[in-house]
Amino acid sequence: MRRFENRSALITAAASGLGLGVAQRLASEGARVVIWDRDATLLADALKEAAAGGLNITGRALDMMDKRAIDQAVAEMIDSHGRIDILVNNIGGSLHVPFRFLEQSDDDWQKVMDVNVKTCVWATRAVIPYMQKAHYGRIINMGSKAGRFGSLFAGTPYVAAKGAMQAFTLQIAQEFGPDGITCNTVCPGAILTPRVERFLNERHSPEERARVLASIPVRRQGRVEDIAAAIAYLTSEEAGFVTGATLDVNGGQAMSI
Repeated sequence: MRRFENRSALITAAASGLGLGVAQRLASEGARVVIWDRDATLLADALKEAAAGGLNITGRALDMMDKRAIDQAVAEMIDSHGRIDILVNNIGGSLHVPFRFLEQSDDDWQKVMDVNVKTCVWATRAVIPYMQKAHYGRIINMGSKAGRFGSLFAGTPYVAAKGAMQAFTLQIAQEFGPDGITCNTVCPGAILTPRVERFLNERHSPEERARVLASIPVRRQGRVEDIAAAIAYLTSEEAGFVTGATLDVNGGQAMSI
């Protein structure tokens, strides 16, 4: 299936984990994909892997905390690709701030909100004018089960930031729907990327992890492929009547909370 022939996609923080999985899925269906990441070494490895697999993925090492760098990188993508049809705001994370609310500083809150919210606002603002000109766009904001139902290990700033992304999605969907642009949120459960695996090992005992697994109706942890498949649908032309939605991809775990 080649749903994304002649489409160009931009995915932030995508040299590994969920972002890379999404990039590979969209590219496997014909998209020309650009990935950004601050880690030049990881990025080089990701691009080498893509080339070996015959996937049309290019990338740029980018500090996404620099608004001017984002604006410049978007302009360069327009110069090279002519269009940006898909934006996946994948950047985010809990940044290992203290879990307990009373142990968190103002600086902890600021850096988590900046990485999870401000960067996505900047990227979205930079690409929407080009989507408006084309009268076509698909924007995905990466939420989290944490932003919907709280978290046992990520901490309050992350939960609040991901909740904010859902609200941001609603307004973007409403305001830019008349321009042919859809905007949706995908909320993963605990997807076993190396980062999440390390985080769970740090903050959960084996017994606690077993209880979490037993709370998931499908009785398995999520995989990167699960999220990539959901995003592939929402960024396709088939999903043109889906906007402002929040899609939970957590194996039904939310029903057990």
